[in-house]
Amino acid sequence: MGKNVLDTDIYCITAEEYSKGRDNIQVVKDMIEAGIKIIQYREKEKKMLYKYNECVELRKMTKDAGVTFIIDDDIDLALAVKADGVHIGQEDMPIERVREIVGNDVIIGLSTHSPEQALDAVKRGADYIGVGPIFPTKTKKDVCDAVGLEYLDFVVKNIDIPFVAIGGIKEGNIKEVKKHGAKCMALVTEIVGADDIKGKINKLRAILKE
Repeated sequence: MGKNVLDTDIYCITAEEYSKGRDNIQVVKDMIEAGIKIIQYREKEKKMLYKYNECVELRKMTKDAGVTFIIDDDIDLALAVKADGVHIGQEDMPIERVREIVGNDVIIGLSTHSPEQALDAVKRGADYIGVGPIFPTKTKKDVCDAVGLEYLDFVVKNIDIPFVAIGGIKEGNIKEVKKHGAKCMALVTEIVGADDIKGKINKLRAILKE
């Protein structure tokens, strides 16, 4: 991929259980209206048919708005709905096999938690990496311990592919993450759990501009 696949400030991720009773369609609509340019669909517990039907609609919404649509973990689902990309973890299928399956036009993001994993991801052809969890987070059930800002510092200095900082990033600490060199940051509950999603995104962007 020639272009920076993360050429934006805020990377949004769905999490319906934290969305205060709103479904993902409504949440993503609000994200798009707030000018978000990359959205990842992450729903671990739902049945496949439900996820497929939801993602067909989300793919249409994101495509119409020119928003990059990434699906977490599920390669079949990403291909079935023609998503722009898939995001995998360290314990998912090897990235080389994922690339063989999805082809060269689909973005592959890989979660990393250490300098070794980051360097390995670059070598093995990830289009971007997730860097974290920067702070403790409870959004994911099987998450590793927070890696802190030191790992982010390493990536900023040593890794030349796009990356997104993730994990426990909130309104109160997003400025600190930016100060350490992150240009793109993923927030989950801070956005999907906000009473006013568009208002929250606007506020976060104002903080990042300070």
